[in-house]
Amino acid sequence: MMLTFAMHLPDGFLDLKTLIATALCAAGGLWWALAKSRRELAPRQVPLLGLGAAFLFSAQMINFPVLGGVSGHLIGSTLIAVLLGVPAAVIVVTSVLLAQAFLFADGGVSVLGANIFNMGIVAPIVGLFACRTLSKLFNTRRGQVAAVAFGAWASTVAASLMCAGQLAWSGTVAWSAGLPALVGVHIVIGLGEGAISALAYYAILKARPTLLSAESQAASSGFAVQVGLLSLGLALFVAPFACPWPDGLEAVAQKLGFEHSALPNTQSLFSDYQIPGIHNSLTATALAGALGCVLALALSWLLARLLVRPMPNSSKT
Repeated sequence: MMLTFAMHLPDGFLDLKTLIATALCAAGGLWWALAKSRRELAPRQVPLLGLGAAFLFSAQMINFPVLGGVSGHLIGSTLIAVLLGVPAAVIVVTSVLLAQAFLFADGGVSVLGANIFNMGIVAPIVGLFACRTLSKLFNTRRGQVAAVAFGAWASTVAASLMCAGQLAWSGTVAWSAGLPALVGVHIVIGLGEGAISALAYYAILKARPTLLSAESQAASSGFAVQVGLLSLGLALFVAPFACPWPDGLEAVAQKLGFEHSALPNTQSLFSDYQIPGIHNSLTATALAGALGCVLALALSWLLARLLVRPMPNSSKT
């Protein structure tokens, strides 16, 4: 079985104390996000969470090349946080990570707490803070787009910093070696994260600026179809041809010699984005990606739907 690392930690990299600590942190962050969403999320915003999860799932399948034979992929939590807020980003990224771990062996099951904490909690908080800080200095359309790019870059670096700390605390790799290697490569990967996030934000700004206003956020049927088709298109026609080079964490693990600590994720049904019985690897990846998009959308939508309180019927007296 081929192990998929990406920014996703695999089973075996963290010791018990780190697993427990990160699981508690992730549970606390997710509880806060669910509670805050229950109070503040409007029914019209529910489809946006599902669409965001579908888009993130397909986008994360697409690795892009960076320097030195290393690849990277979108985290996307800052983009969701900018559009819908941090609580929504936590729910969306958590939904994607759950689908990836349990169905596709993309990240381990025992380390879900760490992956959720790094990419689903730390990344959107840091990313949105950095974005808002910079946007106050450049209050123009170009400034807003640049702020999103900077926030997305900062979120990637912050997530890699957390990952390096967890690996060091577990004794997997020394802090003095893991920190510069892991953060260094993600400084470069973050440039791709920033560029993709900024382009997506600019496209939304041009095509549907009302999504940037919390008071008028809603997903029209036409917009929902467009985002759904885009997500499926990425999974079906782009993801199978993603860059095969090792991702940042995998490259660092190989370089520093701790990649053998990784354990296979045997709980997943479609390991390595392959579907049993389909022998053509490209076709299997495309179909698995499309299935993952649908499942991530459904899980995120269901979580949001269960949280949202129905709006009072103003027509009733």
